[in-house]
Amino acid sequence: MSIVSALKGDLPQQVRSLYRQLLRQSKQFQAYNFREYAKRRTKDAFRAHMIAQDPREIQGLVQKGLKELQMMKRQTVISQFYQIDRLVVEGGMSGKQSGQSGDIARQKDTGWD
Repeated sequence: MSIVSALKGDLPQQVRSLYRQLLRQSKQFQAYNFREYAKRRTKDAFRAHMIAQDPREIQGLVQKGLKELQMMKRQTVISQFYQIDRLVVEGGMSGKQSGQSGDIARQKDTGWD
């Protein structure tokens, strides 16, 4: 039994696992734009290489994906050091409620002091 045939059954499972890990890790970014970029980049890369059939090529792509995953893990740790306000597109309410109409008043001034 060759290595190629031994990996044949295991390779699709490795690829799916890598895909899920990359998407899961992309959710760890603090900044919305980085989060969305990482998610979009992962999906686009996997779609672009969906037609790959050669097991050596697929294994090379998996190795490249693992390097990207390690880089993404480092970047998410760094991004967690810098807390930023949530953007409007992220949903949710920021600030505290005040007034009878439920308007949101910011807790801090965002202008120059």
